[in-house]
Amino acid sequence: MASTPPATPAPIAPVVAPQGTGSTSPAAPARPGRISAGLVLLLSALTAIGPLTIDLYLSAFPRIVDELGTTESRVQLTLTATLAGLAIGQLLIGSVSDAIGRRAPLLVSLAVYVAASAGIVFAGSVAALTGLRFVQGLSAAAGMVLSMAIVRDSFEGYQIGKVIARLMLVVGVAPILAPTIGAQFLRLGSWRGMFVALAVVGAVLFVLVLLRLRETLPAERRRSGGTVAALRSYGSLLGDWSFIGLALIAGFYMAAMFTYISASTFVFQDFFGMSAQQYAIVFGVGAVSVTAGSQINGALVGRVAPERILQGAVAAGFVLSGGLLVAALAGGGLAWLVPLIVLTLGTAGFVMPSVPAIALERNAHRAGSAAALIGAFQFGVGAVVAPVTGLLGGSPPVTMAAVMFGVVVVAGAVLLGLRHTFGAPVPDDAADALTMHDATEVEIATAVSGGTVDGSRTPGAADQPGREAGVDVPDDAAALAEATVLADRGA
Repeated sequence: MASTPPATPAPIAPVVAPQGTGSTSPAAPARPGRISAGLVLLLSALTAIGPLTIDLYLSAFPRIVDELGTTESRVQLTLTATLAGLAIGQLLIGSVSDAIGRRAPLLVSLAVYVAASAGIVFAGSVAALTGLRFVQGLSAAAGMVLSMAIVRDSFEGYQIGKVIARLMLVVGVAPILAPTIGAQFLRLGSWRGMFVALAVVGAVLFVLVLLRLRETLPAERRRSGGTVAALRSYGSLLGDWSFIGLALIAGFYMAAMFTYISASTFVFQDFFGMSAQQYAIVFGVGAVSVTAGSQINGALVGRVAPERILQGAVAAGFVLSGGLLVAALAGGGLAWLVPLIVLTLGTAGFVMPSVPAIALERNAHRAGSAAALIGAFQFGVGAVVAPVTGLLGGSPPVTMAAVMFGVVVVAGAVLLGLRHTFGAPVPDDAADALTMHDATEVEIATAVSGGTVDGSRTPGAADQPGREAGVDVPDDAAALAEATVLADRGA
């Protein structure tokens, strides 16, 4: 894991405080220049909602098939619905929060999340489960998106990198723990207990946000122009082939991961006869591989160009996923399949941070919209591809390996078509925006990757040109994007 440098004196950063109370908030810093442990814990919990929502019930797939009298493919569609909700939620909630603030959308989303989780407990059909999982994913997106935005609102300079590095540890650990926790629920009783737990978690977070988190985006820094401005920025990006190509690479590579996530429980539990606990261990090893790849990628920041990392990772993924398919076709056992799966997943740890690093460097002037679209492509393409293994049928290991290899091949083909754009100069308008953001990005990237910084003040959002009160900022959610790309580089 990339380490963060020791804390050094820094200017007081704006922090959250209790809403409507006179007591001292645990989210407030103990003294100037210190990062509040209470705030980090709260934002970490909000960040963990997404991974927990996706992964907690994976080990219960076979039981859900039996209890609801449905098929494997229909149960896999519940995961697809969750991913689709996460994709759409990132686009909607992030944009809305830039216009009306962070706190209200977060509270509303948490309330909806609790209601959807409670509804799943009583779902009597796979159709009801699928619909409620979509709503659950849609509302869970708020925790993932707005926690990053709150970090950028509340801190400046290298402190942003220090906080985000801690949040990214949660993103890496949550998928490892979630299936293991889910397996324990199965030992104690029904799979529905998992969603009781998620409803309780959502309710606790709702109360904490209501009582301990005040608005972090002042009215003078909110985006004007409403939905039209956001749609205009999205439309411009969708017409940029170099950006769309990168987003597709991220989407298809994420599809390889979600193919594994949706099919692995049937491969390991039904086909190879693993227990829920054994499956959770194997799943955890794969999550460790992804996390390790992202941490190594963070260590390479500033030493190797992200374009080179991306090309090397996709090439390695092609070889490894191809080997996985050959091993599955040859009837290889777990001794062959598990290492190849784990190594293939490890290449995703290099790909996923590299794509936004490249894309947002060329789109700093519309970085918020770019970050949201990349996230939407990742979950959107993953949502479409994830249920394919269930629809194809056949031998579960072969089908899973074939789909994983296929989407990696598509990602590689798109990358070949983009290589000529990597050396192209940054557009003039993007170059102007990059000049404004460079100092902060260098400091944050250094902090996240484990280097040292001198603690000098870097321009915050309030200091940057175009951030004066009443001015329409063209990058929709630049604060969120800065936090997202630099976290990805260091994660």
